[in-house]
Amino acid sequence: MSETGSPIVSALLDRHGQTFAAELGIDIERNTPSPLFRLLCLAMLTSAPVQADIAMRGARAMADAGWTTPDKLAASSWSQRVEVLNGAGYARVDEKTATQLADFNDTLRSEYDGDLRRLRTAADGDTDTAIKKLTAFKGIGPVGAAIFLREAQAAWPEFYPFADKATLKAAGKLGLGDDAETLSRQVSQSDYVRLVAALVRVQLANDFDAVREAAGPR
Repeated sequence: MSETGSPIVSALLDRHGQTFAAELGIDIERNTPSPLFRLLCLAMLTSAPVQADIAMRGARAMADAGWTTPDKLAASSWSQRVEVLNGAGYARVDEKTATQLADFNDTLRSEYDGDLRRLRTAADGDTDTAIKKLTAFKGIGPVGAAIFLREAQAAWPEFYPFADKATLKAAGKLGLGDDAETLSRQVSQSDYVRLVAALVRVQLANDFDAVREAAGPR
């Protein structure tokens, strides 16, 4: 339940309140290099022109292949990455994405010694700076950077409350406000990342009517 007891928020969390990191088995709150790296991989895969579920399958396939750290990914070959991505459904963009994975991983290792906590330190709590540094990675656009920060704020509270355009668009449709500060007042800080994930999921599933129905009369 939300602290406010809002039926809409409760329905959202009940139906869609799983973070994307949690779906992949990533404990982002540990704030250690491997979970952060895996979240960045998801952000990169989601930046490709594929459906969200295919990006999730790609991120899971990378973990299944053992590529859970920058060094382990660096040890993979281009053909191995193509095969894994193709098997996850990246039939049209597997070769391009396999190259981008190597490029962004090289940048991560050279600029941040493979540890995204160094990017956190460099951003110094400024969201615009963090997004600029995230989009400097090859293959990660504004959407991917937003995905990363939406979930990473659970471990990096200096960026709380963060919400991107997709989140706020869904929040507006459900009458929950049109800015991150207003949205953050709907739940406790510990539930906020679940709420923003739920809003993205309800948008992807076009599940607004079901959420309203579950919430009951307003």
